[in-house]
Amino acid sequence: MSQYESSVKNIPFPQAKVYAKLEDLNNLEGLKDKLPEDKVKDLTYSRDEATVNVPPMGNVTIRVVEREEPKCIKLEAVGSPIPVNMWIQIIPDGEEASKMRVVAKAEVNFMLRAMIDKPLKNGIEKIAEALSLISY
Repeated sequence: MSQYESSVKNIPFPQAKVYAKLEDLNNLEGLKDKLPEDKVKDLTYSRDEATVNVPPMGNVTIRVVEREEPKCIKLEAVGSPIPVNMWIQIIPDGEEASKMRVVAKAEVNFMLRAMIDKPLKNGIEKIAEALSLISY
């Protein structure tokens, strides 16, 4: 199992407000215009799932599997060629701000690791960056 972590992102909103927005995947509407159209297409979502078409992999669904209010949202990839679990960690940074980090664990065999290690690291960082740009 390989672990990938984003850098810590500073968010100028309180932890509870950030958690309230991220725990309901319907709120991904605010991300649509921040996603690269050539890499991500057809984003659909509900409270517990978000599906996106990622060429050349096809449709990948991210499903919420656990919520730990107000500090963590655990997700898993469904339909991904590689089993992936992801956590969005949110910690308070004073009364009016918070910090966020995205962590993913993927079952990647040794042969594939060399090919997908860098894209997975970059992908996790881009997810964290996009989440940090939302107006909470």
